[in-house]
Amino acid sequence: MKNQEIIKKFAPKQHNLLEILHALQDNHPQNYLTEDALEETARFLNITKSAVYGVAGYYTMFSLKPRGRYIIRVCVSPVCEILKVNEVLAHLESELGLSAGETTPCGRFTLEVSECLGQCQEAPSMMINQKVYNNLSKQKISKILNSYRAK
Repeated sequence: MKNQEIIKKFAPKQHNLLEILHALQDNHPQNYLTEDALEETARFLNITKSAVYGVAGYYTMFSLKPRGRYIIRVCVSPVCEILKVNEVLAHLESELGLSAGETTPCGRFTLEVSECLGQCQEAPSMMINQKVYNNLSKQKISKILNSYRAK
């Protein structure tokens, strides 16, 4: 679906900016906001490009660079940190062969850190796209990754 088709699903009101950006990013095969998408959004909402870029750059849920098909967000909040999220992150980096903030060469996975996923009661936690995984261990992580590799 083209950017204009997505954007026109919304009323041209500034309060729709976040929803438009989400829809554009979710529609892109590399899960990011292109320069064209941001410019078209600014024109549609009759606001400056810098206002749109400011919002897209402020929220960690948006990306201005290409990402993988599956975005893995690892919670690094204090609760997860106490429950050894550093070991979880190290295991993910080892399994995927990359560091946080990077995408696998095949374009399947992007690894990111997140300040909080709201899952403190079942920490440590991670999210792959919209699905949350809790009570993580090395074995559980390997099993989860293998299920996504098989898709």
